[in-house]
Amino acid sequence: MQAPQGPSTMDKRTMGAAMGGTAGLAMGFLFGSWTIIRYGPGPNGALATLSKYMLNQAAFFGFFFSIGSVIRNDSELLQASQMARLSPAITIRSRAEGAQMMKARWEEERRRFRQA
Repeated sequence: MQAPQGPSTMDKRTMGAAMGGTAGLAMGFLFGSWTIIRYGPGPNGALATLSKYMLNQAAFFGFFFSIGSVIRNDSELLQASQMARLSPAITIRSRAEGAQMMKARWEEERRRFRQA
């Protein structure tokens, strides 16, 4: 039986664009409302000004969220990082073993230095 597959790169791009668009609409509503309250609606009216801010922010955030979602879709890199977390990073040894290893390395370096 085959393991279920995760979302594809295009699926992640679409999800990133949807999340970014939603976040951008919210930010555009906040900044657009603040601008209208502070500086007035301008010659186009309040609704046109607010919709312009909301759509600009939605496009901006959607674009960059979709790029970020595709970049994060590195399954090979993700698997490598999970394997690195599972494997022990450091082998704990006693002080005596550490001292022996250090002395052996020093002797090897001395031999190489003398030969050069």
